[in-house]
Amino acid sequence: MFTEDHHQFRSMVRSFVEQEINPHVDAWEADGMMPLHEIFAEMGSLGMFGLEYDEAFGGQGADHSFTVVMAEELGRADNGSIGMAVGVHTDMATPSLHKYGSENLKRTYLAPAMAGEMVAAVAVTEPDAGSDVAAIRTHASRDGDQWVINGSKMYITNGLQADWICALVRTSGEGGHLGMSQIVVPTDAPGFAVSKKLDKFGMRASDTGLLTFTDMRVPVENVIGEVGRGFQQQMAQFVVERMWAAYSAVGGMERALTRTRDYLKERIVFGEPLMANAHIQYRLAELAAEVDLLKQYNYTAARAIISGDDPTRFATIAKLKSGKLGREVADMCMQYHGGVGYMEETWTARYLRDTRLGAIGGGSDETMLAVLARMDGYTA
Repeated sequence: MFTEDHHQFRSMVRSFVEQEINPHVDAWEADGMMPLHEIFAEMGSLGMFGLEYDEAFGGQGADHSFTVVMAEELGRADNGSIGMAVGVHTDMATPSLHKYGSENLKRTYLAPAMAGEMVAAVAVTEPDAGSDVAAIRTHASRDGDQWVINGSKMYITNGLQADWICALVRTSGEGGHLGMSQIVVPTDAPGFAVSKKLDKFGMRASDTGLLTFTDMRVPVENVIGEVGRGFQQQMAQFVVERMWAAYSAVGGMERALTRTRDYLKERIVFGEPLMANAHIQYRLAELAAEVDLLKQYNYTAARAIISGDDPTRFATIAKLKSGKLGREVADMCMQYHGGVGYMEETWTARYLRDTRLGAIGGGSDETMLAVLARMDGYTA
């Protein structure tokens, strides 16, 4: 699946992570924020954004295999925050806009985002509606040629720095999954506010906010695609998000196992390296095998996406497996580092915290299992 072009791209992204991201991670973690406009401007200039998008709107015109490479390499960074912030920008907030948006919307919002001139976010979750997307209550009422938006959105990644948000809101009184639309919401419009910056267990360099909309007015033309089709469009956008999560998790797990292996070869206990312990050897080998299985499954999913097949089942299984395996790898890496692994000065502590979100964000393990149960007929 990978050519010399992919290898060159991988090398470029890895160098960017090592030179422009990792040296600043500790400071960003302490600040609870990354300077996304600066980072994204550099990434945009290097052609890292819009890998699969139309070149007319700042895209690169490549196929999905380059997204795999990008996510894997960002997953190798010294924190999980950068991969998540970029993933939200490129593969969670913008897919619907690229596929369904009007030319004017794409020129106004997509092109600047792909150039790194704007930061994008996606807003679905609400204080009372998480996994149950059909329960969202934020609504937009039409007033002439404008939507008037009222409500709130919770746990919004990039929310404090976003220039615009792909927001899923109700545009009619129909209940459940009916009557929803995706609307591009510019954050400089009156009525928008970041009510609170959220203090998280992990991903601490990723700004995450509680957002409120109070009689916020946006043009009717800011609807992405058809009015009333927002739920369906968002479900498709979730599939892309879940594959990004699985790809980046593999990059992180591979690096974590390599770092743990190297440490165990140097750590002397009872007169010999810890790596001489057969149990440890076998356990690490087993985890590495599990990671490789997920990696190859991801590649199969990527081929399906490139072929135009429905990737929903692939994405659901990959997201479920990556969330579970990520927790297992992070826990074992800390365990094998012993007391030093429990210290904040060691990478294992941050890795464990950041990895924990994999089983929650973008669809919890339980949500993935519910989707699979419905798909396979394991329901009453």
